[in-house]
Amino acid sequence: MSTPIAAHITEGINAIAHASHRGAKSFGQQVGELMQLGVESYYADYRARGTTYYLPSGAAHSVPLPAPGVEIPPALDTAALQTAIRGAQAGAVHYPEFMQLSMAGGCVGYLVWIAGKHVSYFGRKGEVHVEHFPS
Repeated sequence: MSTPIAAHITEGINAIAHASHRGAKSFGQQVGELMQLGVESYYADYRARGTTYYLPSGAAHSVPLPAPGVEIPPALDTAALQTAIRGAQAGAVHYPEFMQLSMAGGCVGYLVWIAGKHVSYFGRKGEVHVEHFPS
């Protein structure tokens, strides 16, 4: 049996997810707001077209979100992925473009560890690229 999540938390998560998906929030803004709601991690799954947010209680909330129609290559191109990440960190790449670039670089999804301050990006063959939050 899953732990219920208060309505204001699921509403907040939904609002943050949709604003980020439109490119209206930076990664830093999104993470800060999710922290305030008590989210400790989230998984963006490009293939399933959604993001699942996890709370310390074990509760999870999933938000279906469309993904671009980009074919994900069979191998993770770490250099291409890092270019997309650096662009997002610099504010030059917003989330809609980041999704396209990271998918084209072989990324099938990523897990943001808010408490651990890093992101694990995954390729189709199980490759993992870990990126620590900038200082």
